[in-house]
Amino acid sequence: MYATVRRYENVTNPEEAAKKVDEIFVPLISALPGFVEYYWINLGNNAMMSITLFKTLSEAIDANEQSRIWVREHLSSVLPTSVRIEAGTIVAYKGKGK
Repeated sequence: MYATVRRYENVTNPEEAAKKVDEIFVPLISALPGFVEYYWINLGNNAMMSITLFKTLSEAIDANEQSRIWVREHLSSVLPTSVRIEAGTIVAYKGKGK
């Protein structure tokens, strides 16, 4: 599995960002091939983070591009243009029931 982590600083409206992500983005990303899990986290102090898990590297790369476009088109008013993105192979994992 592959994970992508995005950290957003200076979020101007965390509540609006969370609402749009939950209502619009989560259904979109969870329908992509290879989707495993997605988390949108309010870190406090106007910082937010997303964690996305996909089965393969190519699926994660495709999801990253679709995520970048969606954020630019739907959240540019509340999220900063600068985002820290990290991605890598999951080398240890434990899920409920696994």
